[in-house]
Amino acid sequence: MTNNEPLTALGLMSGTSLDGIDAAVIVSDGVRLMEARAVASFPYDPVFRDDLRACLGKTADESGVVDVARELTAQHVQAVKQVLHDNNLKASDIDLIGFHGHTTLHRPQDRLTVQIGDPAMLAKETGIRVIGDFRSNDVAEGGEGAPFASLFHHAVCHGQEKSVAVVNIGGVANVTWIGEGGTAQVPNILAFDTGPGNALIDDWVSTTLGRPMDEGGKLAHAGNVHEEILHGLLENDYFGRTPPKSLDRDDFAGAMQAVAGLSVEDGAATLSAFSVSSLGKAREHFPQAAKRWLVTGGGRHNATMMAMLDKHVGGGVAPIEAINCNGDALEAQAFAFLAIRSLYGMPLSLPKTTKVPRPLGGGTLFEA
Repeated sequence: MTNNEPLTALGLMSGTSLDGIDAAVIVSDGVRLMEARAVASFPYDPVFRDDLRACLGKTADESGVVDVARELTAQHVQAVKQVLHDNNLKASDIDLIGFHGHTTLHRPQDRLTVQIGDPAMLAKETGIRVIGDFRSNDVAEGGEGAPFASLFHHAVCHGQEKSVAVVNIGGVANVTWIGEGGTAQVPNILAFDTGPGNALIDDWVSTTLGRPMDEGGKLAHAGNVHEEILHGLLENDYFGRTPPKSLDRDDFAGAMQAVAGLSVEDGAATLSAFSVSSLGKAREHFPQAAKRWLVTGGGRHNATMMAMLDKHVGGGVAPIEAINCNGDALEAQAFAFLAIRSLYGMPLSLPKTTKVPRPLGGGTLFEA
């Protein structure tokens, strides 16, 4: 435990699924989650979502990105103000904001990760100090820069029987394996990106039907998995690499070509099976088998993927709500938690979570 004073932080997350902004208020000392307060989501309209999608693969100073980053920040400002208004809070009730921004490019092998958004503007417009730029120090020191919610996963699993795997199925899927032992500063955890999450399925449905997602996994449920295609996709050498390891949203974009020509349903089924099989392969890297799999992120709403995963790992799969957490808020809560850790100079990443050479702090403080 620590002697840190508990702080109230508001976390903001714009994830790889491009669906919108998640916001959450927590109270924490940087080790324990003491209280989970307000939670809200603010969907992007289709036009802005397309503008944001057009920034993927680009750096912050490339043509068109600056304007989108400004609008992204403006929408985060409005999200903060709405959360305060809806919960009868004042700016002075919030000690700090954890602002992730939106990842447009992630190439840790080149020591490059890009999150667009302007934390200085957010601090000025809200009157609340902001911690931003969470990942760049990790990447500069040779880390993977992702996944970054692992220490928060450890906090919310306090008191749970170990070992446990916390799976986040966003655009990319990642896992935090949590074992017994370790310390508050350096717990016994292993984290890595497992493979595609929802991104390929979303892109497939968007391309073929003009819809944003396979709602509830209904298309995949009605389709058939093409095993030969799935086998080919799983031959990617990423899955055999020793973790920690990380992915860019579009690292498996070639899978779209692999399923081209299939029916909408069969394509959705095959891509869903690819995401689930990738998670299953993660078990090969666990120090010991997970007794339970707790799923967070948008993928837990996909009944077909959840059933596939439960069958694939032999049971024990449940949404994170099974331990009284809000899976829609978890990543936003994580960046509120990391903001508190950053302010107190605590590590944000570890050798077993991002492959940094030592426990490493990060984040930059922007005064209001």
